[in-house]
Amino acid sequence: ITLASAAAQQSNFVGGTPSQLDVKAVRTLRLKFPAGSRSNWHSHSNGQLLMLEEGLGRTQDRNGPLLEMRPGEPRYTKAGVEHWHGAAPDQDSVQLTIYEGDVKWLEPVSDAVYKAAPKK
Repeated sequence: ITLASAAAQQSNFVGGTPSQLDVKAVRTLRLKFPAGSRSNWHSHSNGQLLMLEEGLGRTQDRNGPLLEMRPGEPRYTKAGVEHWHGAAPDQDSVQLTIYEGDVKWLEPVSDAVYKAAPKK
């Protein structure tokens, strides 16, 4: 970085320049779920951030309400919380997922759980 480019970068921030942290262990995936598909129940050792980019999705924490996911509405699941996510029964969805650490995969989500009425 030259002195000129460092000065230009600093002009993008007020009150100090953020330092870049190591991101080698961060996983970022863009997943297309076909209508009616979903993940198995699973948990993440360091949590997971989901963002729906297209379509309509569904997600649920274990023993929690079934929720609809819509584009632009982030969904964060804390570390160790068992959950699933996928597409709506009648619409594909494109999901951006960001997480770090391990994924613990569990059993499939039953049709009864998946097809329950989502909380509005």
